[in-house]
Order: sequence, then structure tokens, then C-alpha cells
Amino acid sequence: MTEQSDSLFRRSISSNQVLKSSLNFCRRKPLGAFGLAIIIFFIIIGVIGDTIAPYDPLAVSAEFKLKGPNSTQWFGGDSLGRDIFSRVLIGTRISIIVGLAVIVIGTTLGAVIGIASAYYGGKVDMILQRIVDALMAFPSLLLAICIMSVLGVSLTNVVIALAITNVPRAARTIRSVALAIASSDYALAATCIGANNFRLMFWHIAPNCVASYLVIATAGLGIAIIAEASLSFLGIGSPEETITWGVMLSRSSLDSFAYAPHIGLFPGAALTLLVFGINMFGDAMRDVLDPRLRRTS
Repeated sequence: MTEQSDSLFRRSISSNQVLKSSLNFCRRKPLGAFGLAIIIFFIIIGVIGDTIAPYDPLAVSAEFKLKGPNSTQWFGGDSLGRDIFSRVLIGTRISIIVGLAVIVIGTTLGAVIGIASAYYGGKVDMILQRIVDALMAFPSLLLAICIMSVLGVSLTNVVIALAITNVPRAARTIRSVALAIASSDYALAATCIGANNFRLMFWHIAPNCVASYLVIATAGLGIAIIAEASLSFLGIGSPEETITWGVMLSRSSLDSFAYAPHIGLFPGAALTLLVFGINMFGDAMRDVLDPRLRRTS
């Protein structure tokens, strides 16, 4: 009974600490909290989009072809008469999932490269950093286009291509942090007591890079979502049958924007609002997690 009471007490303290930290974050960074609210809103839309969509997003109707917003179709119809409102709702989930997958894969791979480069140094550092330099020599979108031209058009290949373009920035940033940690007293002490390389890198160095990892991830998420939309807009990203905001913007370029501007307006507005929220939240996260910025604030 005592152990159960202690467990409930610790859980209550943990919940109170989370609530207190959240309220403190909202008070210190109101714009960041507003950005987080936007992100949560779109995540909810992505989860329940299938349920609240009024029409089948793939259903074609000649009656609503290029028809503007009205009482039955709030965002109007596209060139095939498909309901744009339903497609924006469904596309939210795919766009967010692709962006998250790109960031998790690319930033994690970059972090591993950065930690290994900082820890081993010497030739390993030189080889890994020259690979990073080669990737950074290309503009990110151009590199993604080159990779897509080799892999072909598919949603999986979009994730792979964009993840590769995110590796260099994460590798460089994490390497600079890991260099300082690898030469710290506790890392040297762990070496003296016989800790192996794997334990040193992923038990002592990696946890101290988490703050930098989160800053890179939040800063890059908006870029990844825009990059996916850009590739789809160019016709080399997500397949035509996939419902994403980028594919919808691509369809708007094929139709006359003069008499059917709503085709690209609403998915473009959703994309802009989500990225705006991510950027505001990312800036707040950077201010909170970066110790140099905390000292100056």
C-alpha cells in the first residue's frame, strides 16, 4: 500500500512539474505558445480529418468543376470537381507525417555522424566531414531533385531525398557540441573507468546533445514540409494520386489562376499557417534550450 502511495505521489509531482513548466513557457514565450497551439490544431486536424471531411476527397463531380467556395463546398472544387476542403483536411496528415519522418531520419543520422566524427577525430573526422562538405556544396532543393531523379517518384523516396538533405546541417551542429562534451571531465572519467566507445558516445555524449537536436529538429520541420510541397509542385515529389498540399498546389498551376484562384489559395494558406506556427515555436525552443541565449535574456 505504501509503495502504491509513493508511486501516485511521484506521479502527481511529475504532472505538477510538467504543468508548471508549460505555464512558465507560455508566460515567457507567448508567441512560442501561440505557435505550439497552431501545431496542435493541425495535428488534431490530421488525426480526425477522415472523420470530419464532408466529401470523399477522391470523388469527381462535373457539377463542382472549378466552382468557387459556396455553402456546400466551403473551399470550392478543383479542376475535376473534387472537394478542396476535404482534400486539405486529408492532406494535413500526410504533409505532417512526411515532415516529421524527414526530420527524425535526417537529424538522427546527422547526429550520429556528428557524434562519431567528434569522438573519433583524426581520419574518421576528416572523411565524414568531407562527405558533409560535399552534400553542403549543393543547394538543398537541387540535391533533393537530383536524388528524386535517380530514385523515382514516390512518397517514400521523397522522405529519403529530403532526409539526406537534412543530414549535413545536423552533423555540423551536433559535432561542434559533441567536441566540447567529449573533452569534458566526466567523459574523461568514464574513459578511465573502462567505458567502451559505444557507451561513451551514446550514454555520455548523446544525451547532452539532446537540446541541440531538438532545436535543429524544430527549426527544420517547417523547411521539410515546404520542401515536400516544392517537390510535389514541380511534379517530382509525391505521386499525383497522393493527397498532399504540394500536389494540390501543383494542380492549381495547371488550371487558370485567373478564374479559379481558390484551388491553390486554401492549401497554400494551410501550408503557410502551419510553417508559421512551427517557426514561432522553433524560435521559442531555441531561446529556452540554448544556454547562451538564456544568459542574455
